[in-house]
Amino acid sequence: MELLRIIRALIFSLVLWPLATQAQKLNINIATFNIRLNVASDAQNAWPNRKVMVQDLIRYHDFDIFGVQEALQDQMQDLAEMSEYGYVGAGRDDGMKKGEYSAIFYKKNKFEVLRSGTFWLSPTPEKPSKGWDAAYIRICTWAQLKDRKSGKRFFMFNSHFDNEGVKAREQAAHMILDKVKTLSDANTPVFITGDFNSDPETSAYKTIAASFSDARAVCESKPYGPSGTFNDFKYHDYTTRVKEGRIDFIFVNKLVKVLRYGTLTDSKDLRFPSDHFPVVCNVSF
Repeated sequence: MELLRIIRALIFSLVLWPLATQAQKLNINIATFNIRLNVASDAQNAWPNRKVMVQDLIRYHDFDIFGVQEALQDQMQDLAEMSEYGYVGAGRDDGMKKGEYSAIFYKKNKFEVLRSGTFWLSPTPEKPSKGWDAAYIRICTWAQLKDRKSGKRFFMFNSHFDNEGVKAREQAAHMILDKVKTLSDANTPVFITGDFNSDPETSAYKTIAASFSDARAVCESKPYGPSGTFNDFKYHDYTTRVKEGRIDFIFVNKLVKVLRYGTLTDSKDLRFPSDHFPVVCNVSF
């Protein structure tokens, strides 16, 4: 009997336990999307003409969690029309509803927000403020989420770095990494998403990449779509006229496996949903 018990224990440890562990893996689609703020001067590309395209794209590609940049309060309300999603975030100008959000949206039936917050990318992160050589006030919104089915917990940090201040971008990268260390631990999956206004050759990118992996670089399959993520609404010739390259990123820590990575160039009637392409990854942990 004792021998039989040992054999059963051995079978469980070698065969059944690995299968059970594998079955508990959480698989989600995570994205970052600069939706371009609502300004009338964009004419045919103004938000009212793009709103439905953005909603349809998000739903068709089945984003489980996504970070947005440049979303103003009216755009936040429009995105909230997708009632399957909840969100956390605040306007950067007053910490409430004024100014652009860097919000995090999540499927309410899949995830629970355990805690969240927003901090300013400046020497005074607890209040609305502009940092260093930045042209604009900049923020980072974060959330700790729990998968309702598996109970797994993870963090997401979503931001939009300044478009002019080099020092501001460098300091912002350090601030986010410091915040990750304060809130999380080595056993928790962490995502950092956003429009970083920085390509892979910049110091801001390299600062984050020293601690986190660029999802495109560690993807287990061939990345889908173009490398560049900014199109400036130049539908017919963005590849020759737009020089910004890849500035929107999803970074992951070592606990996250990136199965698929895509830069989505969806369009309708010869128009893009935004002046940035959304980036989406299918990941497991």
